[in-house]
Amino acid sequence: MKFPAKNRLTVAVVVLIAAAAGYYLWTETRPKDGFLVSGNGRIEATEIDVAAKLPGRIKTLLVNEGDFVQAGQLLAQMQIDVLEAQREEARAQHQRAINSVASAQALVALRESDKAAAEAVVMQRESELDAARRRLARTETLAKEGAASIQELDDDRARERSAQAALAATKAQVAAAQAGIDAARAEVVGAQSAVAATKATVARVEADIQDSALKAPRGGRVQYRIAQAGEVLGAGGKVLNLVDLTDVYMTFFLPETAAGRVALGSEVRLVLDAAPQYVIPARVSYVASTAQFTPKTVETASERQKLMFRVKAQIDPELLQKHLKLVKTGVPGMAWLKLKPEASWPAHLTIKVPE
Repeated sequence: MKFPAKNRLTVAVVVLIAAAAGYYLWTETRPKDGFLVSGNGRIEATEIDVAAKLPGRIKTLLVNEGDFVQAGQLLAQMQIDVLEAQREEARAQHQRAINSVASAQALVALRESDKAAAEAVVMQRESELDAARRRLARTETLAKEGAASIQELDDDRARERSAQAALAATKAQVAAAQAGIDAARAEVVGAQSAVAATKATVARVEADIQDSALKAPRGGRVQYRIAQAGEVLGAGGKVLNLVDLTDVYMTFFLPETAAGRVALGSEVRLVLDAAPQYVIPARVSYVASTAQFTPKTVETASERQKLMFRVKAQIDPELLQKHLKLVKTGVPGMAWLKLKPEASWPAHLTIKVPE
């Protein structure tokens, strides 16, 4: 079938216009001089799971999904009835240990008094022994002269031996009193150790009570409520998921030929699919030291045949602070880099951020 000449001319004009527009678009958007390289990725942020340290039931949840929270803000409270009972029990044991120290110290004082009394008796027995020895010496002299009987001499000798025995007994009592003092002092040390142990138990339980108040480790936005009030969780059970909006980045992949020319701190321009009218500035904060097989998210078939290096582009935290409510994770986009630092960015990659 043949078209009229007029129609053929119209089709030719349309084709020429489309070709011209395509050529213009290609010349304006293509990497000029081969100094631009790009990769597709998604906006990501550091995620933090807020979890229960100990098993228990969630008493209250104080935030909802999407809420912005500050570091240290109370997010959820676990039930602490059992912990409070354990704390009271530990405090009672601590007080009992303190009383045991006082009792042990009183026992030390008693044993020291017993020793002092025994030492006084020793002095008395030494005096009695000395007197018995003097008396025996005089009696022996008198007996030699015939002025004292043999009976008196035997009696004085018996008194001297009895005094020696009494002195030895009282010295043994002093030694026993000293042993009692040492034992009582050991009890004091043991009681003081019990005081320290029970004090540590009280501190541990109080720390568990404090940890039952789940607080935000850093500022961010609540992404998910993983559990609800009333649920019973095991140790480490997750309650909330937070996103740190001051640590936002895009991870993308570059081929071997380009990754080796990318330095840390290099400028990056991010263009998101959801907001193509904006060009977001970022900087390279990480380049993988080893290559890996290309992920399926890399869109061009030719690139899938090569090994790729993972690159992370960090968005300026100050810029993020100005637009916290606009930050969304998971948004796909393109990251553009200059392989020649001295080159200028093309017009379509000039920085443009929301007012």
